Amino acid sequence: MKRKLLGIGMILGLAVVIAACGKNDNTTANGKKETKIIRVGTSPGPYSELFLEAVKPILEKNGYQIEQTEFTELIQADVALTEGTIDLNVDQHTAYLNNFNENKKTHLVGITPVPTVPAGLFPGKRTSLNDVQEGDKIGIPDDASNTARAFNLLQKAGWIKLKEGIDPVKATKEDIVNNPKNLDLIQMSSAQLPRSLADLDFAVIPGSIVYSAKLEPKDSLLSEDVLKDYELVATVDEKNAESDWAKAVVKAYHSDDFKKYVREHNQGNYWFIPKELQEEQK
Repeated sequence: MKRKLLGIGMILGLAVVIAACGKNDNTTANGKKETKIIRVGTSPGPYSELFLEAVKPILEKNGYQIEQTEFTELIQADVALTEGTIDLNVDQHTAYLNNFNENKKTHLVGITPVPTVPAGLFPGKRTSLNDVQEGDKIGIPDDASNTARAFNLLQKAGWIKLKEGIDPVKATKEDIVNNPKNLDLIQMSSAQLPRSLADLDFAVIPGSIVYSAKLEPKDSLLSEDVLKDYELVATVDEKNAESDWAKAVVKAYHSDDFKKYVREHNQGNYWFIPKELQEEQK
């Protein structure tokens, strides 16, 4: 009797292993492929919208199902990505990603650059770059990566000077060696900047916030030169970087269908196209 029970147990165990293997292979009992699901965390702004309008249809055409979870702030999406409750987000640049990894001891990675909206220097009480006055209040983002981004743009405007030889992506207030007009650099949440323009003389506003606040990009008085670390990247947990679905996401962003969509919708050069995608568009 014991041998018989042992034999039954082995058969049941083997059946469980076979069933598990079948599940990992994305196949059902009749041999058909199961729906492949990619869980994307979206944040307010142009990058999630670009994914949903131009990349999602390409992935669906290739047999993937997209499940969307909306977040009000990017950091929430990164936490979910780390915890494994979502698979992908497309709303951050490499500098932000590196800063998050450093602070949270996480292992998120970018798998492909994506089109990026440059940060801009926007008018508040003043309407021209030439109108800047002694002690003017300049609003800048308060997160480390975008703060550095703002300092680089203010240097481009000729309003401050940063130490020579520093990493521009890590520039801090301590790296400002000259501020001839004693500008008052006021750090605040990026989302608060558009609402504060009436109280500021100027503000440096990231592209995603320009979009969500429905500001006119053409009203920007000066746009940043997009550094490599400020290019947006499709982001996953490191352990998923070589998965089939991650490779499918990369392929979708590099596809002819996606490039065609961007060409048709990039009015006024709203989008900065990363070099890798520029080369493939030729």
